Amino acid sequence: MKLLHIDSSPLSDASVSRQLTASIVEAQRRAEPTIEVTHRDLAVAPPDHLSGELLQVVKFRNTENLNDRQKAELALTDALVEEFLAADVVVIGAPMYNFSIPTQLKAWIDRIAQAGRTFRYTENGPVGLAGGKKVIIASSRGGIYAGTAMENALDHQEAFLRAFLGFVGITDVTVVRAEGVAMGPEARAKAMAAAQEQIGGLFLPIAA
Repeated sequence: MKLLHIDSSPLSDASVSRQLTASIVEAQRRAEPTIEVTHRDLAVAPPDHLSGELLQVVKFRNTENLNDRQKAELALTDALVEEFLAADVVVIGAPMYNFSIPTQLKAWIDRIAQAGRTFRYTENGPVGLAGGKKVIIASSRGGIYAGTAMENALDHQEAFLRAFLGFVGITDVTVVRAEGVAMGPEARAKAMAAAQEQIGGLFLPIAA
């Protein structure tokens, strides 16, 4: 079994989403000691955003007469897609920034959204090609949104991730959420305790 661990917060050890992804991965390791984990830290090594130049190379696959940078970007894109497709479990750390996701996480999504590899177009519409895997989103939010009218209006974080994952064929999605973490120490501690309790129930040891 392979697990892909994605972190996107630039806050290092102060990051709530990083604490949650670390706990999720550790819980999965306890349940499946032989699991192979790949950690992709998008804050430390963020993929470049898709400029007009890069769109031609990594999306439209115009690969004639590439310079060294273009070759490197194409190789990176292929590596990101391959490790995503190879994973049985994907853990995504996704803090809410201005009602959406961190820019580096969006850049990763733009790289792995590859026609013919993670989805394809048909006469009946797009079909996802990356199904059969489980995704766990570690969602952190400074305020309280879940279940409120504000969430319906302003959530372009969890809703966007669910929409994208569904587009590439992934329906087994779990959200571990810690919200209200900017509303004082008590609210933060309560949110983290609830999230850690949820993580504790995610995995059961595989029977021998």
